[in-house]
Amino acid sequence: MGEIVYFAQQSVDGFIEGPEGEFDWPAVGPELSEYSRAAGEQAGAFLYGRVVWEMMSGFWPRAEELSDDPHDLAFAPAWRAKPKLVVSRTLQGAEWNTRVLADLDELAAAKKEAEGDIVLFGGSELAAALTERGLIDEYRLIVHPVALGGGKRAFADPGRLGLELSESRVFDGTAVLLRYRR
Repeated sequence: MGEIVYFAQQSVDGFIEGPEGEFDWPAVGPELSEYSRAAGEQAGAFLYGRVVWEMMSGFWPRAEELSDDPHDLAFAPAWRAKPKLVVSRTLQGAEWNTRVLADLDELAAAKKEAEGDIVLFGGSELAAALTERGLIDEYRLIVHPVALGGGKRAFADPGRLGLELSESRVFDGTAVLLRYRR
């Protein structure tokens, strides 16, 4: 049985998107890029809600055409090859080695069958729903040195949640990993 890991980049004031939905603020230096790439390679599958899936599937299949960023170029092949799960009531199908799950019961069953961890990238609403159901085993929050003053929170009202710090680490002298277990 795999574990579900919530991996999110957030501002110091707790937002994963700015007030206009912008995501141009994470400071991804070489150390954080390598950590993220390695985490992606070690994952058994990637997990998304429909909105984040549409953003990811619009970029990663063509990353080499759209970006010259070394992080993007290193991660793109792993993204394309890795199995992906999308939780959605409206999405009928998806490409790129992707399985669409209609609800959280299907995800709970997929978690029991998983070979390796299932990593949820972003998606605060899905993260809150999974937290409420007790399906997230680990939270990996990368805190960046920026205050956005508004936007979408990393946690969409998860309620009170007691966690145990299992690791903290600084990347590139700017971003901080806070790794928590349930």
